[in-house]
Amino acid sequence: MNLNAKAASAIAEVGAVLDRAIPQQVEAMAAPLLTANRIALYGVGREGLMMKSLAMRLFHLGLDAHVVGDMTTPPVGADDLLLVSAGPGRLSTVEALIGVAKAAGAATMCVTATPDGPGPRRVDHIIHLEAQTMANDQNGERSILPMGSLYEATQFLFFEIVILHLRDKMGLSADAMRTNHTNLE
Repeated sequence: MNLNAKAASAIAEVGAVLDRAIPQQVEAMAAPLLTANRIALYGVGREGLMMKSLAMRLFHLGLDAHVVGDMTTPPVGADDLLLVSAGPGRLSTVEALIGVAKAAGAATMCVTATPDGPGPRRVDHIIHLEAQTMANDQNGERSILPMGSLYEATQFLFFEIVILHLRDKMGLSADAMRTNHTNLE
């Protein structure tokens, strides 16, 4: 298979996952984000990079968003939201953070490909992206993309669509978002 065919296949796979997730999962994610006082985001590995990307865009919208692990991340409590990613459904650090957030009275949300996993089963809001992760990259049909890349690529585009939806709901323009972009680059 040539590179163009591989690219077309990867794009088709991501598109198929997005088709299954939009619009229900977009609105399911947007509503708690809009009502949260403060949003703390966490993920590990490449999923963590996607969560950092989402945190930046939420900040661009003017929301109070922070990445867990950064030294400036404030505590969470009532009216706050912990948003985690657990594609395979079981990640020990994610499960521990869910417990801490719940004990502090914060709402919890998990983006996952495995909604019946131990982490997702404990949260208030589940966002289901039906995509291959490293947990299931050796069973049945395989994505053309390696390991968990289908899930991670889908996360990036799904999150950008959520941002567009939030921007519309908040009545913001692209220029208004741009005013929150750093000038220290």
